[in-house]
Amino acid sequence: MHRYLKPVGRWAQGMALACGVICTLAAPAQAQAADGASKHYVYIAPALDLPFWRVVGQGVAASVKAQGGTIGYLDSHNDAATQLKNAQDAIAQGAAGIVLSPTDSTTAPSVLALAKQRGIPVSIAGIGTTSGDFNTYVGSEDEKGAYAVGKELARVMTERNWKSGGYGIVTISLGRENGKLRTQGFRKAMSEAGIKEVALNQMQKYTPDETFSFVQDMMTAHPDMHAVFIETDTPTLGAARAIRIAHRDKDVALVAFDGIPEFIDMLKQGRLLASGMQQPFLMGKEAADALRDPAGGKKAVSVPVLLVTPANLASQMKVIDATVMPKAAP
Repeated sequence: MHRYLKPVGRWAQGMALACGVICTLAAPAQAQAADGASKHYVYIAPALDLPFWRVVGQGVAASVKAQGGTIGYLDSHNDAATQLKNAQDAIAQGAAGIVLSPTDSTTAPSVLALAKQRGIPVSIAGIGTTSGDFNTYVGSEDEKGAYAVGKELARVMTERNWKSGGYGIVTISLGRENGKLRTQGFRKAMSEAGIKEVALNQMQKYTPDETFSFVQDMMTAHPDMHAVFIETDTPTLGAARAIRIAHRDKDVALVAFDGIPEFIDMLKQGRLLASGMQQPFLMGKEAADALRDPAGGKKAVSVPVLLVTPANLASQMKVIDATVMPKAAP
């Protein structure tokens, strides 16, 4: 079972996310330890160029700063070696705790082992691990959320007599546990509706241009394909561009996962039929909260995924603004 996490207020703090360089919002951790002042925590993200991970970082910071602590950010650039170096840097800075969103589930154990050697607690946010000791894993209902997206897409395809054309899917890394779950959930919904999968590509760069090429190739190879599911935020913009350039807006449905500001207008205009929006602010906050839990936190927390469609967008906006894409103050 999961427990629903109530949305918290917006955190008004911009983040300086210099590539590969830690950004501190207060004095160095060494000085803090020397004078007994507030503790310093670090968030290690897989790629801070993606809005989702920046919002997880906002949630981490909200938790840490509410307790008078300071927060730093490290960007792994989707590279396991950089991630391990980031962990070493966090330890060298005297981090009292680390929130880790690993590059892949298989790369997390090395970071967890290193932190354990130094007695530093780690919570994991968004992407799971294949093994290792940690305080808490905070994830989303990835399979359930993707299943809901698939059910909505299947409903639309059935109404439009598009079922025979099948669908394509652009996944996040299937080396990530959440990638496996999203793919399983979506496929289950489409299979139940009798809609076949005709194409699959797996992201490596997580860019709009990469997904643009994937979707363009899918539509060329499968001209009768009538839908595509993109498993994360900004790459969806590349899919939308490919559909528009091919003049397929009227016969290729686009659905997605996560949420970015561009999705709001796309939903209003019907260019995006549904998105399973995670609540990254809550994920980051819960993961950081667990680092200070004397009992070691809960081993697993699952945050609900919001199914957002053109029909329910207005009623979902209050929650979206608080926990999906909170606006930082200037």
